[in-house]
Amino acid sequence: MQFELNEIEARREQYPSTISFLNLLNALIAEEKDVSDRGRRFFGIFRFIYDHVFGPFPQRAYADPSEKWQLVVACLQHFHMILRMYDIQEQDLDSVIDRSQLSAVTQPSSLQMQLPILELLKDFMSGKTVFRNIMSILMPGVNTIIAERNSQVYGPLLEKAVLLSLEIVILVLEKDILLADFWRPLYQPLDVVLSQDHNQIVTLLEYVRYEFLPQIQQSSIKIMSILSSRMVGLVQLLLKSNVSTSLVEDYASCLEFRSQECQVIENSRDDPGILIMQLLIDNVSRPAPNITHLLLKFDLDTSIERTLLQPKFHFSCLKVILEILENLSKPDVNAWLHEFGFQLLYELCLDPLTCGPTLDLLSNKKYHFFVKHLDSVGVAPLPKRNSNQALRISSLHQRAWLLKLLAVELHAAYMSSPHHREACQSILAHLFGQDVVETGTDVISQSLILQNNKEHTATRTISKTKVSELLEVVQFRSPDTTMNLSQIISNMKYNLLVEDILRNPSTSGKGGIYYYSERGDRLIDLASLRDKLWQKFNSVYPQLSNFGNEAELNEVRETIQQLLRWGWRYNKNLEEQAAQLHMLTGWSHIVEVSVSRRISSLENRSEILYQILDACLGASASPDCSLKMAFILSQVALTCMAKLRDDRFLFPGGFSSDNITCLDIIMVKQLSNGACHSLLFKLIMTILRNESSEALRRRQYALLLSYFQYCQHMLVPNVPTSVLQQLLLDEQDGEELDLQKIDKEQAELARANFSILRKEAQAILDLVIKDATHGSEPGKTISLYVLDAVVCIDHERYFLSQLQSRGFLRSCLMSISSFSSADGGHSLDSMQRACTLEAELALLLRICHKYGKSGAQVLFSMGALEHIASCRAVNLQGSLRVETKLRRDVAVDVDKQRMIVTPVLRVVFSLTSLVDTSEFFEVKNKIVREVIDFVKGHHLVFDHVLREDVSGADDLMMEQINLVVGILSKVWPYEESGEYGFVQGLFSMMHILFSCDSDRPFLSISTRSPENQRKSELNVFQLCFSLSSYLYFLVTKKSLRLQVSDDSPEYHSPVSLQQPTLNLLCSLLNGVISSLERAADEKSLLLNKIRDINELSRQEVDEVINMCIRQDLVSASDDIQKRRYIAMVEMCQVAALVYSIRMEA
Repeated sequence: MQFELNEIEARREQYPSTISFLNLLNALIAEEKDVSDRGRRFFGIFRFIYDHVFGPFPQRAYADPSEKWQLVVACLQHFHMILRMYDIQEQDLDSVIDRSQLSAVTQPSSLQMQLPILELLKDFMSGKTVFRNIMSILMPGVNTIIAERNSQVYGPLLEKAVLLSLEIVILVLEKDILLADFWRPLYQPLDVVLSQDHNQIVTLLEYVRYEFLPQIQQSSIKIMSILSSRMVGLVQLLLKSNVSTSLVEDYASCLEFRSQECQVIENSRDDPGILIMQLLIDNVSRPAPNITHLLLKFDLDTSIERTLLQPKFHFSCLKVILEILENLSKPDVNAWLHEFGFQLLYELCLDPLTCGPTLDLLSNKKYHFFVKHLDSVGVAPLPKRNSNQALRISSLHQRAWLLKLLAVELHAAYMSSPHHREACQSILAHLFGQDVVETGTDVISQSLILQNNKEHTATRTISKTKVSELLEVVQFRSPDTTMNLSQIISNMKYNLLVEDILRNPSTSGKGGIYYYSERGDRLIDLASLRDKLWQKFNSVYPQLSNFGNEAELNEVRETIQQLLRWGWRYNKNLEEQAAQLHMLTGWSHIVEVSVSRRISSLENRSEILYQILDACLGASASPDCSLKMAFILSQVALTCMAKLRDDRFLFPGGFSSDNITCLDIIMVKQLSNGACHSLLFKLIMTILRNESSEALRRRQYALLLSYFQYCQHMLVPNVPTSVLQQLLLDEQDGEELDLQKIDKEQAELARANFSILRKEAQAILDLVIKDATHGSEPGKTISLYVLDAVVCIDHERYFLSQLQSRGFLRSCLMSISSFSSADGGHSLDSMQRACTLEAELALLLRICHKYGKSGAQVLFSMGALEHIASCRAVNLQGSLRVETKLRRDVAVDVDKQRMIVTPVLRVVFSLTSLVDTSEFFEVKNKIVREVIDFVKGHHLVFDHVLREDVSGADDLMMEQINLVVGILSKVWPYEESGEYGFVQGLFSMMHILFSCDSDRPFLSISTRSPENQRKSELNVFQLCFSLSSYLYFLVTKKSLRLQVSDDSPEYHSPVSLQQPTLNLLCSLLNGVISSLERAADEKSLLLNKIRDINELSRQEVDEVINMCIRQDLVSASDDIQKRRYIAMVEMCQVAALVYSIRMEA
């Protein structure tokens, strides 16, 4: 053929034999199934085409130009097949490196060692023959090709040559990057070779204008996509070449033409509209200026973020996309365009550079984009799965991107802009069914105020909000995506082979049976699956190819057909499941953003939050709700419940007058008891759902704990009833505020919660105890806190008896005693184990507090003190077994103090309540002996705490001092031995605390804030009470005789016993009297100031806020109403603290 071509046909200028020969070779090679040699046996053919046919084709003479292009097309088809059939493998890299290191004069490798694909790639990556000839085909440009196609006989052949050339360029661009790092510097990536002449790049990209063959447009778009990901300066190159404007219009025309198509394009990879949308989406976050900025007409001359987008005046892809989304026409054909359109706008709003201009455009009144699409897309009926599953999947994704886009607007919009403010108000109004009423210019008066007339109220109870309707859209049973092949394949021997293909990790990579779709879904490549199945069957059962096995061969064919049908259904079901989760995620975004950032501008917030919470719990408990969906819903429910709790004590933004009353503060916004009961019932059903996991239950347990905390208070906590009664004397206006009635309602709610919980107690306790016993450390911790909350609402010791009968309390004590030094390192696991220990101790403490001495007696009878005493709470500084040698782990020491030492001391102190029932002279009393043994076993901790400087102690240390003194005051009088020095430590502390002047508060420290000063004074009063009780016990029971006076010793005095004196007690009494008088005066002053809060100026209100160190609660823009509200709340808290000081004194 070489002789025929060069000696005969070249002289005749006619090439029929060569053309026929190449077409025959291409047809035969295309039917080859064995690609194991990667084309080595065809290397001779490749060299013939490369050296003698395609290489010199531009220089040859042709009697018929059509033969020239037939010859070119045949050559290009051969190169195309090589690049498509064979892949680069890892072993190629070493051989390439070795050959690249040879000198230029070295003889080429033997034909047996060379591969056509490698030689072809080397040609392109060095700009050699094939590359130059292909570019010579393309370089005349799109306008010339269009002209010749319409005017020349060989036009269709030229068109095909252009298409093949573009596809070859794409194939090379997909493979060259794998070898570029190993072939440098002799060979460069194709984009580097192309960039040596910018006209080459411009020419390739301009083929998007070629409308006569969509495949050419698609190829040009694909090349643009690859080059935009590799070339940072591509946009500058296009601007410099003066083709940017025409290119913008060409892409817009292509996208517009595609949106007007009437026929569905089956393969989305060949859809020019989808390719353009993906190009725009992929480039959003790339360095500016990028292709997305160019094609959407962002201002490239100035900063991108300051662009004023005007799509109505500039023909661009942005104008076309907005028109597509405005009309939403031909949903069957344009579903992908609608979906990617919403995604593109979302990505633009998410990017820091394009966010501002895009949100400004969409919030403009000309478009009404957000609200319009909530109606047209958000709550539109979902297509049926049986009739059009593809449209159903796309419709779910469209809603997901729309909801996420709305969430971005609600989250990032500047409320100072009237456009954004109106857009946000409209979104919230449509989501939650509230009317927008403009009543002023400040933030508070721009609330979305609900009309209060009866007609409107009746309407609201009947109609559903958009939020509820949107959630109902995704409330359907997820389609089946399990790989249960036994129902499809009856023959078990085939079943095992198929499972090996589907589950083998090697089939998941490149060239495997799985691929990732445009949406990111991991789907089965049906063509690849079919080929893999035939290969597997032929290799395992070679007898299938024999003529005598027709029946078995038919069975294999039928099995493969069934598997392909199953694979198609699996792909569609997986896509639908992913789309369902995507929309639910979008719904969760917009709800959580609305609840956390914008709901303060709505009236009836509690009702809105309740509706969302009720809907989430109802959907989670449904059998149609998957595990992943339940996880998302539980997160939304957690957010709503947290907001419900916070909303009770927030400044009520709907105030219409300047008068702030105490009723506004103490009467919190509480759901009705019936609503609370409904929430608890649905929450229990959600926890007991069939399909669950520990991770999901941890969130549900957190929600249950949050619910119990919400039900705990109808009145503002930390304000005693006596203080409230005094505050309300002047504000009742004839209507008696019955605080006892409120307490009664609170008790009824607690009893109802207990009744509801008791009905499902067995199942709930089985689940929670299982998690608390066998779960992960975080699971154990939160499960223990759930049991703590359950005990807190217990009646008639029901749950206590349940925990006893199930042996959980004993196992909890065993867990505490098994806490060893190995658990106390600084790793995450050890800290989680310490958290579990803290939760176990909290449960024991709750039992003591809830059931009083009877609860303490139950724990004591189980050997609680022995178990706690044997707890080896690690040999770290600050632990129960304190080392005398100092450690550097100061931060960890604080955590250990909080998590281990203090809880242990709290439990031991609670158990000492049993000591009061003991006779003093019963020296062998068991509880006394065990507590004393505990103190002796941990005397270093007790001694360390007693030696702390009370005046400089923080809240944590002050609590420990109170606990230690309380424990010692209860049991140490029974101890005769004085070897530990605790008596001297207590006496020394009495000398410090009792010897105070009558003109100053206890331990007054000027550097402390007034709030901290009051807390410190309260702690000191509690400490003085414990010390006084201890001293009283010694005087009355042990006949201790006090001297009239003595010199006050230093705090760290010699070991000799320094007893307190009568003068010291007189000093204590004088200090108490002085503090009582001062507290009474301060309380009276505070109450008067609270009553006159509406008469105070802004400066006086700010002084109150500054005095309470709560400047973080107000901003410069807050008006006098909110400032008065905050000041009143803080003064009520201070009054409550002063009241506590008086009661303690």
